[in-house]
Amino acid sequence: MTPLGQSAALRLGIHDGLVMPFWMVFGSMIGFGSMARDAGVSLGVALGSSIGIWGLPGQVAMVELFAVGLPVFAIVVASSMANMRFMPMCVVVMPHFRGDPTAVRWRYLLAQMLSINIWTVFMRRGPTLAVEDRLPFYVGVSVICLIGGAIGTAIGFVASGLLPLYVTVSLVFLNPAYFVFVFSSVRYRNCIIAVVLGALTGPLIYQISPEWSVPVTGLVAGTIAFYFDKGLENRT
Repeated sequence: MTPLGQSAALRLGIHDGLVMPFWMVFGSMIGFGSMARDAGVSLGVALGSSIGIWGLPGQVAMVELFAVGLPVFAIVVASSMANMRFMPMCVVVMPHFRGDPTAVRWRYLLAQMLSINIWTVFMRRGPTLAVEDRLPFYVGVSVICLIGGAIGTAIGFVASGLLPLYVTVSLVFLNPAYFVFVFSSVRYRNCIIAVVLGALTGPLIYQISPEWSVPVTGLVAGTIAFYFDKGLENRT
C-alpha cells in the first residue's frame, strides 16, 4: 500500500476522530465533570483523571471512593482494576505497529492513550494503512479524543448545578450506548451474537451479583458467542 505521509495520516486521524468519537467523549465527560464537582473533587484532579485514568469506569470509581474518604492507594487500585479491560485491546493493537521503531519505543505511552473509542477507529482504518502511517493516524485520533475529554470535563465541572441531575447522569452513559451501536455495526457474526447475549444476560446477572455483573456478563456472553459461532462455521 502507498504511504500517505505523516502529515496526511495525522490529518486523517483527526478527521476520523472528529466524525463521532470526539463528540461521544465530550458528552460523556460533561457528565463526569459534574459528578466530580458534586463529589468534592477539584477541577485539576478531575482533568487529571480524565487524561491520566482515561476511562469512565475507572474515573467514576475514583470519584466515588474519593467521596467516601478512602486512602489514595485504594483509589489507585480500584481505578486500575476498572481499566483492566484495556489490556486485551492493547494486545490486539500493538502488533500493528511492528516495523515502526518509533512506535515500539513509545509503546507504553501509546497504550496509555488507548480507549475503546480510539480502538474502534484504529482497528477499522489502521490495518489498511502503510506501517509508517499508522502511528501518526493513531496519534491524531488519540489527541483529538483527549482534547474532547478534557474540554467536556471542564465544561461539566463549571456547569455543575446548571443542568438537571438526570441530564448529567445520563451523559455518563452516552459512551456505553455508543459502544453498543459500534459493536452492533461490525460485520463479524460473533460480535453481534455477543452484544445480543450481553443485553439478555446482563440484567439477570446483575440481580445475582451487582459488583461482578459487568465482567461476568462479558465473560459469559463472549465465550458463548465464540463457541456458538465456531459451531455454525463447522456446520457450514
